[in-house]
Amino acid sequence: MYQLLAAEGGEGGHNPILPLWQEIVVGGIAFIVLCFVLMKFVFPRMEQTFQARVDAIEGGIKRAEAAQAEAGQLLEQYRAQLAEARTDAAKIRDDARADAEGIRQDILAKAREEADRVIQAGKDQLAAERATIVRELRAEVGTIAVDLASKIVGESLADEARRKGTVDRFLSSLESTGAR
Repeated sequence: MYQLLAAEGGEGGHNPILPLWQEIVVGGIAFIVLCFVLMKFVFPRMEQTFQARVDAIEGGIKRAEAAQAEAGQLLEQYRAQLAEARTDAAKIRDDARADAEGIRQDILAKAREEADRVIQAGKDQLAAERATIVRELRAEVGTIAVDLASKIVGESLADEARRKGTVDRFLSSLESTGAR
């Protein structure tokens, strides 16, 4: 068969479709050396690179999960602090309202005391003025009454003791008449 192919091609000894055994041996040895070099040096480096990438990706995922867990924890802490701050603000607001109510009550009590004091001072002043006016009126009414009585009776009531007694009796009778 080799001869048939060789005779047709017109060449004398070598068929280009079928390689020579030396080429097969050299090619096989080169393939074995290439496989050895790839398996010994290249594939372990590639495996290390792939493993580093896998570790980086898994580490990144773990770090992301840890960061997410930490963010969740910080969020819960923030919410707790916010709730505590709201509670404190409500307590401070309630205390301020209570203080304001206490201050308002104190101011009202002081205002009432001041008003009572002013009213009492006014009453005292009115009583003093009334007493002064009553004294002045007694003296004036007494003088007028003595003058009138002197004119009516025809005698002088200039004597102080008599005049005073007469005026006092007259005013007493007026007061008793006015009281009825």
